[in-house]
Amino acid sequence: LIYSKFMSFLNENGVTVIPTENEEFSTDLHEAVTTFPASSEELKGKIIDCVSKGYTLNEKVIRYAKVVVGE
Repeated sequence: LIYSKFMSFLNENGVTVIPTENEEFSTDLHEAVTTFPASSEELKGKIIDCVSKGYTLNEKVIRYAKVVVGE
């Protein structure tokens, strides 16, 4: 209950989570922690796993998402 109220408060005040699920790696939003061999050609350059969520405040990055990128 506390977590959902806190997240709704942040959303009301302009804080949003940076999407990482099956997204292209972007240095403007993401920080690559490591690379991992991709199982298929379509996963190369895409995010495989999110280590730490990232957040934006009114379209400005306040914390980069730490991700694992397919190689």
